Amino acid sequence: MKLTFSTEDELFRNEIAKWLEQNLTGEFEPLRFRGGPGDEHMFTEERKSWEQKLAQGGWTCIGWSQQDGGRDATIEQQVIFHEEYARAGGPGRVGHIGEGLAGPTIAMFGTEEQKQRYLPGIVSGQDLWCQGYSEPDAGSDLAAVKTKASYDSTTKHWSISGQKVWTSLAMDADWCFVIARCESGSIGHKGLGFFLVSMDQTEVQVRPIQQLTGTSEFNEVFFDDAIAADIIGEPGDGWRIAMALLGFERGVSTLGQQMLFQNELDEVIQLAKTNGMANNSDIRQRIAKAHSELTIMRYNSLRMLSATDNGQLPKEALIYKLYWSTWHRDLGKLAMDVLGPESEILAQGPYDLTRLQSLFLFTRSDTIYGGTNEIQRNIIAERGLGMPKEPKSLSV
Repeated sequence: MKLTFSTEDELFRNEIAKWLEQNLTGEFEPLRFRGGPGDEHMFTEERKSWEQKLAQGGWTCIGWSQQDGGRDATIEQQVIFHEEYARAGGPGRVGHIGEGLAGPTIAMFGTEEQKQRYLPGIVSGQDLWCQGYSEPDAGSDLAAVKTKASYDSTTKHWSISGQKVWTSLAMDADWCFVIARCESGSIGHKGLGFFLVSMDQTEVQVRPIQQLTGTSEFNEVFFDDAIAADIIGEPGDGWRIAMALLGFERGVSTLGQQMLFQNELDEVIQLAKTNGMANNSDIRQRIAKAHSELTIMRYNSLRMLSATDNGQLPKEALIYKLYWSTWHRDLGKLAMDVLGPESEILAQGPYDLTRLQSLFLFTRSDTIYGGTNEIQRNIIAERGLGMPKEPKSLSV
């Protein structure tokens, strides 16, 4: 495991830190530390402009190959970018699903024509993406999807019909990658396809889902014979491609996520010092515990990334989602206890939450979305430890 960076890496760190200092100013100054969990509704249009500003500076998709529009940045340099971005207070990225999930998947499994069509829009910050995986009856159990894809041999197009739910940022997305059942009568992992669908068609309807925070990052998306622009891979390859995509989700951006966590913990610590809660021995112990566990999270992530082989993450990566979601949920609780009675007082009516109140409410979902803690424990047991699979209940 590498815990130090080379001279070249430190020069790279100075480059990105200087660029952020020079560009997170003027019209972008109000975006600092905004747009994170529970705050994703703030400065939406300005953050879209910020994506294009990053692109102009060459700071989108830096881990991609130069052939695909990236910088060929090393793992160490990607870690540095995410750390410095969070340290500078870079706003929540509205393009992260395209850059971190859709793009790498298209680059790995798409044809040259598909790469030329879709990757430049992601690199430029012009095209935003969302993820069409979960359904009302297929959340953590992705293999239970019912959305259908039908092929018209006359028009040579696939049409998509069905419903997706908990679709983050669908309200702003230009494109959606959709897992749909393309073989009639297929069940489970078989008969799935990985489709790219334009959101700009009347056959696609987006309905926001109001969350505890009063905002609507999540959405329902309805497809009514929507035309798919492309299928990645062959019909039936959907499960294999979907699983590869989830591997990208556990990549280098995890270090940037931890810097955001550090920013939040620092805010809690500063509040405790200001309002006197730092004198409470129980609060001090919980702050120390949060700090220690965040440090452990960082070291485990560095170990995970150091052991990555040809883009394949090691088994250690299986523990990451369970660990961070539980830690972050507990941080939300700590924030409320540090606030004390003020945690129950709104900033103003009718439902104007403070930053820490939004953090607390949003973190209630951390152990549910992206695979519940129960599912994560099953994955660790079965794939990581080789234990027998959980028995399936029999319907009566």
